[in-house]
Amino acid sequence: MDPADAPTTRAEFEPWFVDRFAGYWSSQGLSRIEGRIVGHLLISDAPGVTADELMEATGASRGSVSTYTRRLVEIGFVRSFRRPGDRTHYFVMDADVWGGFLDNEHAYLEKQRELSDVALSFTSPGGPAHVRLRNMHDYMVWLLGFYGTLREEWNRYKAARDATPGAAPGPTEAPAPD
Repeated sequence: MDPADAPTTRAEFEPWFVDRFAGYWSSQGLSRIEGRIVGHLLISDAPGVTADELMEATGASRGSVSTYTRRLVEIGFVRSFRRPGDRTHYFVMDADVWGGFLDNEHAYLEKQRELSDVALSFTSPGGPAHVRLRNMHDYMVWLLGFYGTLREEWNRYKAARDATPGAAPGPTEAPAPD
């Protein structure tokens, strides 16, 4: 990031961050509007944001906000809730959405591994489909081998960070290997 592009005030920061985050999100083949919603919720200090507030903050239509908040709730990036006596839906991100992301991705990989198990039994060993499915299966198994460790390491990292200010690595530093 070019320091000359960095915002200098909170008013500049919010649209800058939301736009940057949406750009990174959409570079992975995901919706830019969805990325704008996630970006806004990441930096919001509000105890919940309404669809109208998301429309205003992101420049998205009501239909887009409805579609993408529903999807974000389904994949676990966002929670929807109502307050007693209020029919309005509010949206918020959990404090550790990234840990939840690891958990959801683990479940996805397990389902893909199970699917490839079944599919392999219906293909001819050595055939092109079998080779592709074996690679799919083995890739899922390989990744799943890291997921328990990743979640444990993430929790350990956060505990070290939270136990003693300055004890954990800074925002752009990776933890030292054991």
